[in-house]
Amino acid sequence: MNVDFAVIETGGKQYKVFTGTALTTEKLPGDYKKGDTVVFDKVLLFDDGKKTVLGTPYIKGAKIEAAFEETGKKRKVTVIKYKQKSRYFKKRGHRQPYSKVTIASVSAA
Repeated sequence: MNVDFAVIETGGKQYKVFTGTALTTEKLPGDYKKGDTVVFDKVLLFDDGKKTVLGTPYIKGAKIEAAFEETGKKRKVTVIKYKQKSRYFKKRGHRQPYSKVTIASVSAA
């Protein structure tokens, strides 16, 4: 079955994926190296141009294979808490970790 696109769930978020595209997700659990295969089995929807299949909530037997590229941290987000006239000032920074993968194949049951 030739799949044009699929919708997967990872890290509490949903992503629309196509074969050959790069995807930046929340940091994946586990220890991966560049070139390792990552399998996403929580497929919510896929479409081949003629037929659309919806999962309830997931499609049994469907999987997305991806090649692991890198792990890193996004840009720093600065959080400032301030209350005037009370000498209250807090400044904190946070960098969210991410994983970058390239979608290799999309397959249905």
